[in-house]
Amino acid sequence: MNRLRGDLVLILPQVTVPRLIAAKSAEEMELRVTEKSERLARPVNVRSFCHLGPLVVLIAVTLSGCGDKPPAPAAAAAPPVTIAQPTKRTVTDWDEFTGRFEAVEEVQVRARVGGFVNSVEFRDGAFVKTGDLLYVIDSRPFEAVAQQADGQLADARAKAELAKRELDRGLNLVQTSAVSEQVVDQRRQALQAAKAAETQAEGLLKAAQLNIEFSHVVAPIDGRVSRHLVSVGNLVQGSDGASTLLTSIVSLDPIYIYFDVDEATYLKDNRLYFEGKRPSSRDTPNPVQVTLTGETKPSREGKMDFIDNRLDVSTGTLRQRAVVPNKDYSILPGQFGRVRLIGSAPYEALLIPDVAVATDQTRKIVFVVKDDDTVEARAVTLGPLDDGLRVIREGLKPEDRVIVEGLQRARVGAKVSPHAAKAAPAGNKT
Repeated sequence: MNRLRGDLVLILPQVTVPRLIAAKSAEEMELRVTEKSERLARPVNVRSFCHLGPLVVLIAVTLSGCGDKPPAPAAAAAPPVTIAQPTKRTVTDWDEFTGRFEAVEEVQVRARVGGFVNSVEFRDGAFVKTGDLLYVIDSRPFEAVAQQADGQLADARAKAELAKRELDRGLNLVQTSAVSEQVVDQRRQALQAAKAAETQAEGLLKAAQLNIEFSHVVAPIDGRVSRHLVSVGNLVQGSDGASTLLTSIVSLDPIYIYFDVDEATYLKDNRLYFEGKRPSSRDTPNPVQVTLTGETKPSREGKMDFIDNRLDVSTGTLRQRAVVPNKDYSILPGQFGRVRLIGSAPYEALLIPDVAVATDQTRKIVFVVKDDDTVEARAVTLGPLDDGLRVIREGLKPEDRVIVEGLQRARVGAKVSPHAAKAAPAGNKT
């Protein structure tokens, strides 16, 4: 820095001296150029500029500050983080699957007799009860057939009554040998034929009456009806040919949800059943929880109802079914839902907030604050979510201090300023 100061002072005569020389006599201004060069080439005595007054002193004081070293920066404070110890409690694992809702009862309403449609008696999409009138088909042809069958029945009954009387007379006369046994047999056969004709006439009348009844199409079950597929004035075909589809009805309460369980889960559940740790859904209506599309937690509860008898060879899955109450009719057949089925016996587990879990390439880690307040990354094995907290199967101890807030400020091996969470972490039940 001394050399630097000298260089700066040497430059001063070139800048400040000419201004001072302008105030001197004319004789000094007429010095030869060569003398000025020689004078500038000589070493300059700093003391010779003392008469320049406060200006030089101020410059010298200012330049002298260049030799001071800058102050060292203050050490950075340890970043604050929020810590919490794992929560220990008894939990139960749940297996989760994607399912589709289907109606418990579904009916395709078809015409049972042919004819022209006289009226449609329901509103599209309405809820109907068993026996509610849906369609009216022209019944006049069936009424005429029924009237004809009624006349045939009356005739058959009259003939049967006459045959019975003749047989009774023949039985009385045969005792006095007034008629032969052959006549009696003929009269007995005539009575049997008359009764057969009466029975046939009764059947024709009942068929005609049924056709009249079938001309009034009613709802066979309670449920929500679809739109009408046939309008008034159209001719429909009955059961004699390809019967015409009129509409459909599906029941809504309760409702089924079908889902497919993978082979590994099926084997796990089987093993737990044989070990006595979990009841089989074939024999016990195990509880299920259902989450609808767009929901973050289960909103419906049901029970297991059916397990198929074989795995699907194309997918390696086993079809299962649960039944779910649907009192408000808000769930419709065809909807998707997430099904949670009990998957283990109750056990003790450690749980932490799910936000405390980080991902390091292919493994899951949590940041733990050691006794010296330095950060350590700990690899863990995760379990399912339970009441908003993540189950930790391996990697943590109950006394570990886990960073739950401020993960972005934590560095492995660096010190932190830990602060305990104000309240025990908890989440929404899922």
